[in-house]
Amino acid sequence: MEYLYETYRSDVYRYLLGMTRDPDLAEDLLSDTFCTALVSLEGFREDGSVKNWLLTIARNKWLDYLRKRRPVEDVDLTELYIADTAPGPEQRAIAREAARRVLELLEQEDKRTRTVVKMRIDGYSFYEIAQKLGIREGSARVIDFRARKKLRDQLSKEGYHASV
Repeated sequence: MEYLYETYRSDVYRYLLGMTRDPDLAEDLLSDTFCTALVSLEGFREDGSVKNWLLTIARNKWLDYLRKRRPVEDVDLTELYIADTAPGPEQRAIAREAARRVLELLEQEDKRTRTVVKMRIDGYSFYEIAQKLGIREGSARVIDFRARKKLRDQLSKEGYHASV
């Protein structure tokens, strides 16, 4: 395990830092990642990439962190859907309007599609979504992909620059 830590520590840390943008949180999640890897080492398939396995664990730790601290109020789609690399007042206003429009468009979809997309926004895996809705994991992926494509296409037609 020490070899894995020394070999992949910096890659996993940079990955987590890129998601969290917080060095202290990235360090905490890095520790959690390697603790989980240690416990799960027997389950690692040798035909897979160790780095990908560790990055998957790290991503899941990040999603777990987000779920635990998620506020009770509605999800802020501005942060989740709109890639706003220059967060000035004008860009934030445009992002808020696009997020409002995403919610409007999403409400036009059937209940299952809305549920899948909102669960993905909340950080649930496709496996978790499939279990909750009683559908196949592949179906959850297809529903999410098609819904996001439809939202992206509609927002593009309306002149929004969005990463849905």
